[in-house]
Amino acid sequence: MERKLYFFVAIYFTIVITIGSLISINSIIKLPSVNYLDKFLHILAYFLLTLSWLFALKKSFKLKKKFVLLIIVIFIYGIIIEVLQGSFTNYRQADIYDMFANLGGILIAYVFFNTFFKRN
Repeated sequence: MERKLYFFVAIYFTIVITIGSLISINSIIKLPSVNYLDKFLHILAYFLLTLSWLFALKKSFKLKKKFVLLIIVIFIYGIIIEVLQGSFTNYRQADIYDMFANLGGILIAYVFFNTFFKRN
């Protein structure tokens, strides 16, 4: 049951990040135009996304290579989201610094997970 819950949470975060990245947030929430706040939100979102997938797939991973593959897939997902923002929306733009913030959140989650939760 616990594994199903983790999988549900991982799917939920993926959907929320996808939708949240492609809709116009300014019409919903008036956020101040502070650059560091945006990067912090990217770090937090991808930290939670990565951590949720690590928990959901923890028992499926026997090798460290599979963890690294998951990290790469999540990073590519972030790149795809950035490209979609730049290509298909007129209210969002692709930003290389967002990709770096995403990578930061992914790596922090990976280190956090390996430090505190990974079974030996």
